[in-house]
Amino acid sequence: MIPKELIKALKKIEITTHRLATEQLSGNYTSVFKGRGLAFREVRQYMPGDDVRTIDWNVSARMSDTFVKVFVEEREMTVMLVVDLSASEQFGTRRASKAQVAAEVAALCAFSAIKHNDRVGLILSTDQVEKIVPPKKGQKHVMRVVREILGATPERTGTDLSVALETLYSVARRRSVAFVMSDFFAADYERALSLAAARHDLIPCMLVDPRDDELPDVGLAHFEDLETGQDVVVDTGSPKVRAYYKNRMRAQRVEQLKLFRKLGLDHVVIRTDQSYVRPLRDLFARRARRARR
Repeated sequence: MIPKELIKALKKIEITTHRLATEQLSGNYTSVFKGRGLAFREVRQYMPGDDVRTIDWNVSARMSDTFVKVFVEEREMTVMLVVDLSASEQFGTRRASKAQVAAEVAALCAFSAIKHNDRVGLILSTDQVEKIVPPKKGQKHVMRVVREILGATPERTGTDLSVALETLYSVARRRSVAFVMSDFFAADYERALSLAAARHDLIPCMLVDPRDDELPDVGLAHFEDLETGQDVVVDTGSPKVRAYYKNRMRAQRVEQLKLFRKLGLDHVVIRTDQSYVRPLRDLFARRARRARR
């Protein structure tokens, strides 16, 4: 039986993201994400200006006239949502946890996809694959995907993004659009990211909380690593400690973004203390402008 709190959260996400997908993102979706290629539609008589490479010589020989093949873009796509469920995703000091924001972003991307008859699949992972939901169409399926994210109870707490990316590479054999939602607090995932990006249109969605960037001045404080359970005492009243933390986190973020740029990946930074709609809308608009060039 689904808990009442989960049903309430699902309903709220459904109402909000369905409307946003219609009003905010739908216009740019088709221009941003392309289908798998061209599909044959029909044969018609040659007209001046037609590309001679499209001439169907067999039909032309039989009909004693020149005929060309007509192709249309095969629009139908698969959208894969790769969601990091490691314990650090339960962290959030403002509006919601990273996991909650990931569910909302996933719902928005999924509703945008089904509005254009695309399929949506899901991979949930920690340092192992927790669940795979095969791609399907339809609003009911989208709500199942969101329910799996919100209601997930992972067996493990650690992070291994390479496991999730290698799974994406192996289970999605044809080119897909893949949104990877994580805080990217992980190591040794560069090769897996590169391989997955070579096959798929990969979009890292980096989830960030304000406390990821800097520590508050609250004196001596106990901090627990949500993934390892290790407990440490930190003197947040020390300017040197706060400066060290800020610089280290900034350097880590710079390295992550440098890797995305190196692989030619469009990425989006989504903060738990801000709306996720504008970053996604800006991403779509940026890609649409590039597609028109």
